[in-house]
Amino acid sequence: MSTALAERVAALMPRARTELADLVAIRSVADPRQSSPAECALAGRWVAESFRELGFADVDLHPTADGSLAVVGSRPGPDPAAPTVLLYAHYDVQPPLDDSAWRTPPFELTEVEGRWYGRGTADCKGNIVTHLAALRALGDDVPVGLKVVVEGSEEQGTGGLEDFVPRHADLLRADAVLICDTGNAAVGRPALTVSLRGMVNVVVHVQALRSELHSGMFGGPVPDALAALVAVLSSLRDADGNTTVRGLDNTQRWTGTPYDPDTFRDDAHLLVDEALLGSGSVSDMLWARPALTILGIDCPPVVGSTAALVPRASARLNLRIPPGITPVKAESALVEHVQQAAPWGVAVTVETEALGSPFRAATSGPAYAAMRTAMHEVYGVEPVELGQGGSIPLCNVFAETFPDAELMLLGVEDPLALIHAPNESVHPGEIEHLATAEALFLRRYAGNA
Repeated sequence: MSTALAERVAALMPRARTELADLVAIRSVADPRQSSPAECALAGRWVAESFRELGFADVDLHPTADGSLAVVGSRPGPDPAAPTVLLYAHYDVQPPLDDSAWRTPPFELTEVEGRWYGRGTADCKGNIVTHLAALRALGDDVPVGLKVVVEGSEEQGTGGLEDFVPRHADLLRADAVLICDTGNAAVGRPALTVSLRGMVNVVVHVQALRSELHSGMFGGPVPDALAALVAVLSSLRDADGNTTVRGLDNTQRWTGTPYDPDTFRDDAHLLVDEALLGSGSVSDMLWARPALTILGIDCPPVVGSTAALVPRASARLNLRIPPGITPVKAESALVEHVQQAAPWGVAVTVETEALGSPFRAATSGPAYAAMRTAMHEVYGVEPVELGQGGSIPLCNVFAETFPDAELMLLGVEDPLALIHAPNESVHPGEIEHLATAEALFLRRYAGNA
């Protein structure tokens, strides 16, 4: 590894901390019901100005279809024949949820036991300052062309950038895309995410009666909607916890780096007596098989309920699907399953909310080779290849728009980061090491491509 390059990144870490503190202080929650749009615009301008100072002379804020602003810019390389790398991140964040559950103020960067706490520290503002640190460490010694896109509505899932990319392909076209929105297997254990599950979100509505009926007078022979919904939901898992949507394969195996069960239990904060679900390995269940989660149920609450049969009930379901299963097939199978599972002749309707395609990266190209070498040199161990249960629809948009580009998913998260939850944090060593690896990659890639 270039010792001088690592030393330059290390010297930049105080500035990275200051910049991350500035970004975290901006309440850039994309949902206008929970934050001012002016906060998101402020974050976008902060990002644009930071990249402008690094030679992205044409950087600008571009409106997208959902009303958010995407930071887009480019920096030509010294050789027109050199490859081009697109750097991606997002500046919007999840809402803080329960402020009282945070050990530190959610929008104030606070160091506790060696980690930096605050909303967006890992997802995904930490990746923005990582890009900046890598480029500052290189200075003018960047042998590739660079482009940048930092979106402002990724957490909202409203598809602003997914719509923008194909309509502005020439602005973003690149040979390699660093999608910095994932993370490592653990602090100090580098990883490349090569597989993402897709998803199907539906709401199942059960109608059994015209209105409530007294449970003493009619309970027994009369079907009620809540009991019918429970029967439908129970059919979606077997006794071992395997998801059992008829027509979807739940026997696939993960062929990449395995997820150690004991490590997973620690990462998930499982209690000693709680079992791991499913007939496959942790990796199989997370990354290679469908997984059904009940997100919410509409029915009478305990407080205020009466001795009555329930006429109607609903449940919101999230079905995660691995590569190899299309969301259209999964949606069809799930709808057919719940309708066939409905007991006692009750009426069942299904409302589809959203579909997302799974993603599998092609990993045999020169960009992957350069990144593996860079990570190995910086971290001292070979990077592993992981899957991720989450969906990033933009990956498929990039793949369809730029079929010859290499897409790499990486980032500063680790299992302790608690993204999307109270007490989100990042380990500063992950920012430092990944910035060094990114800088080294940009040097090496020009010679490998």
